[in-house]
Amino acid sequence: MKKICLVVLVCCSVSAFAGTVTTQIELEQPKSLVFIAGFDEGDNTYYTNAKNYFDNGNYQVIDTEYSLAEILHWLRLHYDSSLYSDIHVVSHSNPWRGLSMKTSENGERITEENLAEALTTKEIVPLAINFLPKDTKIIFHSCGLGTNKVLLKGLKTAFTHDETIQVFASEYFNVFGGKYAEHYLAKTYYGYYPTAHSPGPKALASEFQQKYPTVKTDWETVLKTRAEQLPGELYTYRFNIPMEWEFEFEEASEIPNFNNKQEIMDWISENEELANVIKEFNIPIEKFRWLTKVRGNTLFIKGKTTVLCVMEPVMKSNRKEYSPINITGISYTKV
Repeated sequence: MKKICLVVLVCCSVSAFAGTVTTQIELEQPKSLVFIAGFDEGDNTYYTNAKNYFDNGNYQVIDTEYSLAEILHWLRLHYDSSLYSDIHVVSHSNPWRGLSMKTSENGERITEENLAEALTTKEIVPLAINFLPKDTKIIFHSCGLGTNKVLLKGLKTAFTHDETIQVFASEYFNVFGGKYAEHYLAKTYYGYYPTAHSPGPKALASEFQQKYPTVKTDWETVLKTRAEQLPGELYTYRFNIPMEWEFEFEEASEIPNFNNKQEIMDWISENEELANVIKEFNIPIEKFRWLTKVRGNTLFIKGKTTVLCVMEPVMKSNRKEYSPINITGISYTKV
C-alpha cells in the first residue's frame, strides 16, 4: 500500500491586508517502530547504543517489550498505519544459540525448535492477515541471523501469515555506537579455544591463517586488538559459550569415573544425543574445556569454549568510509 502524504490548506482572510494568506500544514510522516528487545548486562552496551542510535533518528522506540509475544501484543494494542511504518527488532543473536529474545515473558530463548513449539502451543499467536500494510518491512538487528534462513522464515511465520510482508536480517554482525560510525555491519571470522587454556597468540594466528587463507591480514596483531583503531581495521571480540548437562543414575556406583579430558569427550561422543548437540554448534568438541562433578547420584558435565570473533567493518570501495546500512542490499537476507 502506498504511503499518502495529506496536505491541508488553510486559507485565512486578514482584513488589514489585501489578498489572502495561505498556510500549508503537512501531516507528519509515519515513523518506523523500533523494539529494543533486551537490556544490557555487565559492560556490554549493545542495547543502550542501539537505543541512542534510533532515538536520534525518525523512529518511535519501544524499550519495555522484551519477548516476541509481548511485541505482538503491543502491536495489537497500539499499531496504526497512519502513525507507524516499518518494524525494527533489536536483539542479541549468534550462529550457535539463536536469538537472546525469548518466545514470551517466561518462555525460552528463540531457536528454530523453541519457536516452532511456541507456535504449536499458541504461546505465540501471529498477527492477523491484513493487520499490517502490504509494504511493511520487518527488520531484525540481530548478529548473523541472516545466515539462518530457516529461523528467519520461522520469525516471519510468528509475526504474520501474510506472505506479502518481507522480513530482513543481515548475515553480518550489527555494531552500534562504533568509534567512527553509530551503526555499521561487520564481517566475522571465528576461532575457538578451551576457556582458560589458550594456546597463545602465535598458535591461534596460525589457525586463523589456515582457516581463512584468502584474508590478507596480520592475524597475530588482529587477535590482540580488542577495539576499533583506524576506520575499517580488523579487531577481535571475545566471549564464552557455556554448556552443561545433568545425568541422574539409580546408583552412585553406575556413574562413570573420568580420569582426563579425553575420556569425557569420548563418553560424550558415544552418546548420540549429546554428540548431536555438539554437532549443531559446529564447534570441535576439543575446543571446549570439560569438567565433571558428582553430587549424590547425579553427574554434572560442564563445557566452555572461548570464541574469538574477528570483526571486519563493511566499508565502501574506497576503504575510507563505512558502508551505509541498506536493508534491501546484498548484505541482508530477505524472506
